[in-house]
Amino acid sequence: MKVHFISIGGSVMHQLAIALKRKGYIVTGTDDEIFEPAKTNLAAENLLPATIGWQPELITSNIDAIILGMHAKSDNPELEKAKVLGLKIYSFPEYIYQESMNKKRIVVGGSHGKTTTTSMIMHVLKKLHKDFDYLVGARLEGFDQSVNITNAPVIVCEGDEYPASAIERKSKFHFLFPHIAILTGIAWDHINVFPTFDFYLEQFIIFINKIEKDGLLIYNETDETLKKLVEENRRSDIRYQPYAIPTHQINQGKTTIQIEGNEGAINVFGNHNLLNLTAAYYACKSIGIDAAEFVTAIADFTGAAKRLELMASNNETNVYRDFAHAPSKVKATIDAVKQQYPTRKLIGILELHTFSSLNENFMNEYNGALDKADVAVVFYSRHALELKRMPDLPKEKVIAGFNKAGLAVLNDKETLWQFMQEQNYSNANLVLMSSGNYDGLDMISFAESITK
Repeated sequence: MKVHFISIGGSVMHQLAIALKRKGYIVTGTDDEIFEPAKTNLAAENLLPATIGWQPELITSNIDAIILGMHAKSDNPELEKAKVLGLKIYSFPEYIYQESMNKKRIVVGGSHGKTTTTSMIMHVLKKLHKDFDYLVGARLEGFDQSVNITNAPVIVCEGDEYPASAIERKSKFHFLFPHIAILTGIAWDHINVFPTFDFYLEQFIIFINKIEKDGLLIYNETDETLKKLVEENRRSDIRYQPYAIPTHQINQGKTTIQIEGNEGAINVFGNHNLLNLTAAYYACKSIGIDAAEFVTAIADFTGAAKRLELMASNNETNVYRDFAHAPSKVKATIDAVKQQYPTRKLIGILELHTFSSLNENFMNEYNGALDKADVAVVFYSRHALELKRMPDLPKEKVIAGFNKAGLAVLNDKETLWQFMQEQNYSNANLVLMSSGNYDGLDMISFAESITK
């Protein structure tokens, strides 16, 4: 197979390119910008383009597949030439399906918890020495890639509702056709792509209808929106497995779970992670893993990168970072830390960085998200607004939307840094929530400094 990547520098695109090269394919690719860690990763595999920029002369009739990344625009010169030559052009998820047509496909969808649930399944399968391929949206300890394609009989995929490519605007998870599907919950997000909640809901209805005949849908029955959607769009030719929070205990910051009579301590915590864990269990059970094996294997799972990740700690202070940005994710993260450490002060700092979160019309969706925080801060940079070509976000709109007494709204990084320096971190937890980088502030060094 000869495969060419248009926009090879993407975070998952370059991982797929490496995986296919390791499988024995001839792989080429181009991009107009490549950043770290993709640049180093590609160079290590001799896949880094010799020239930065689009090179339509590389598009020839003997290429078996063109894989088109989200970064590439619809008028990309390589894409236009590929169309003229009649080459097969795939979005990332379309190509993943091509490579997994003969595998058992497990696909994890939902507005939140996808990465963690997928990672939990992967962790258990690896601990039990099962042969499987995977696609996940974050770095996971014990895996050198976030994508792997071999001849394994099973593939575990994180299924994203975001559009597949510049020319294929359907949701990514519509192309994966699962035998075992998970839906973790539904909360409106990506309003720049899905301008109405009904349009957003429709993507999940389509996903349910893409499940293979005789397949299994594992769904979070504690999410009323999802439960209603499943009940109203029920199919007679697939099976259903609802799930809820499992029996568990919390003692001095440590959680113990019980599944089908098997008990064990776990490293992750919070109701959202307990739900994710239960979904992962049912997926593993469906491919022959019993409860005792699962409880033993999940015990040392520490989470995916930036998913309630412990950055630094001492006896009286923990500092966490979390990818949370959507309202439901922010609330789940804050609630989890407060539930786990009810006697500690909770300082929550949220950076608004996505199109949705920086849109004043979306602010009301955050109502109550930071309620459990004792000290709450919302930060957003003018630089982020400029990059996204968005209008100014008035502080009063943020305050009204979050509806949190005492909320500090800051949009200058020096002011945020000073605020952080002034806090008392004795008997306290600090939670940093963002899909950005706080306009370049070094949060890792700060976490280490307050826990020394």
